[in-house]
Amino acid sequence: MLQKYPSVLLENAVNEFAKLPGIGKKTALRLVLHSLRRTPEEVENFGRSIINLRNEINYCKVCHNICDDEVCHICSDFSRDASLVCIVENIKEVMAIENTGQFKGLYHVLGGIISPMDGVGPGDLQIESLVQRVQSENVKEVILALSTTMEGDTTNFYIYRKLSGLDVKISIIARGISVGDEIEYADEITLGRSIINRTNFKDSLKL
Repeated sequence: MLQKYPSVLLENAVNEFAKLPGIGKKTALRLVLHSLRRTPEEVENFGRSIINLRNEINYCKVCHNICDDEVCHICSDFSRDASLVCIVENIKEVMAIENTGQFKGLYHVLGGIISPMDGVGPGDLQIESLVQRVQSENVKEVILALSTTMEGDTTNFYIYRKLSGLDVKISIIARGISVGDEIEYADEITLGRSIINRTNFKDSLKL
């Protein structure tokens, strides 16, 4: 049944909220009505924070993580082990792994995973910059920490092939993460142990 709105302004706001992932029209309407109960200043602050995020956010020139400056606080932290680089899909995985407190190296954010069905190929990801980083920096080990899905495994193997000729150890997080699981939804203890108990990627190809 087609929803009728008493105001075009209300309908437009609901339609915009409904474009967010996981938000249907009923939830969007509830959020919009909640916004109407807030003060104009609160709503303006909310809207301004979204606009500022979109217009002013930076991506670290080293690892491509989201940050406020040219280099993120992780890459600029000299206490971290720069010889150890963990490969993740996006910012959510960085946050998940950081919450474990078990990893003290650096990251490299791909910006997605290879998914032909979604039109995402290697050229759409930060893979070439990873190769350049391994070639030019003192990187001794690369940890593949992508989701254990078909797309994640495909991306892991592609990266392995791209780095296989370089003098770098390539490992993969232990399969404490169940097949088909997304990294961001793993509990901190399981994820932390998966990082610590990582295995050589080449050995995983024999399984």
